[in-house]
Amino acid sequence: MDGNSGNEGPLAGLTIIEMAGIGPAPFGVTLLADAGAQVIRIERQSGAASLSGATNPDQDPLLRGRRCICLDLKQPQGVEVVLRMLQHADALVEGYRPGVMERLGLGPDACLARRPSLVYARMTGWGQGGPLASEAGHDINYIALSGALHAIGVPEHPVPPLNLVGDFGGGGALLAFGVTSALLQAARTGRGQVVDAAMSDGAALLMAPFYAKLAAGSWRDERGANMLDGAAPHYGVYRCADGKFVAIGPLEPQFYESFLSRLGLKQDPLMNGRGEQENWPRLRERLDQLFVTRTRDEWCALFQGSDACVSPVLSLSEAPHHPHNVARATFVDAAGALVPGPAPRFSDVERRLPPPPQREAAVTDELLHMAGYSSTEIGRLRDDHVLRS
Repeated sequence: MDGNSGNEGPLAGLTIIEMAGIGPAPFGVTLLADAGAQVIRIERQSGAASLSGATNPDQDPLLRGRRCICLDLKQPQGVEVVLRMLQHADALVEGYRPGVMERLGLGPDACLARRPSLVYARMTGWGQGGPLASEAGHDINYIALSGALHAIGVPEHPVPPLNLVGDFGGGGALLAFGVTSALLQAARTGRGQVVDAAMSDGAALLMAPFYAKLAAGSWRDERGANMLDGAAPHYGVYRCADGKFVAIGPLEPQFYESFLSRLGLKQDPLMNGRGEQENWPRLRERLDQLFVTRTRDEWCALFQGSDACVSPVLSLSEAPHHPHNVARATFVDAAGALVPGPAPRFSDVERRLPPPPQREAAVTDELLHMAGYSSTEIGRLRDDHVLRS
């Protein structure tokens, strides 16, 4: 299908059909759009909404790079519109419970019959099979079953790590990887396939290094007892005099030496005893007492230019204004709101923010014309309330 999303990139020339949903599937599609794919979003008759809670959809990073069309999929004509669009598409992404797309008449069999090379990607919490496949759930449930939630938090209880591990890391990011992988194979073979992306699988995969450590006997299956889970005093967060925090992580000997050097504690026996885990509580207490004597920014100034691995813990309102983030344009302006920009970066592609969602009637008409509909047929779709601008 011809068209330009406004952002050339490695995936330019590819067309993704996105069935409107929330959470991980839109995030995965945003990654594809940021990389240059043209995305056509099939929205519900109930209307469009911001996925991130932004008042202005133009500020929503989970909707950028889309051209949208609103269809009533309960009517056969609406389903036919999607099938005709698929004849010129490379992939379809949906995030419904198993069986929903089949009941609409848009399951993999129907879609691949129209477009044999189609990559049909399915984003769910539990996957397309297994005892829990049809049950409801959210990020917290998926990461609970994977072991990830058990490993994160304080010794007394787990702490949900926002919905980063299941929805976005184990969900949307791996969905985008699965779609891209399947697209590469389809380009070689001419055959499409179904990508079954499950957040519970993805969250488990993100835990692979820790399962490996557990099997090797170098990880204790409890919170607050390991190097990277808050137990080690040299890998943690400390409160400063102004109530703000610094994060420290000088794990390697040379980085820890730099850390102690800036503190003037290179010869301190306790500070040099971090190799023995029984020293960790006293060492942490010492650092607690030390860091509370200066403000966060004073500490950062002291460690600036060193390899001590000390950073300020920035709030969401502070992070976009940090000099490093400003220099790299990590955050970009979207209709007056600072949001994370496209990543990763490509050496031969200009990094540009994809346009906000386009929902104008003219866009809808253009998409339908590209799918082979005449102006008369488009008018009939509107008259029958299959199509809403």
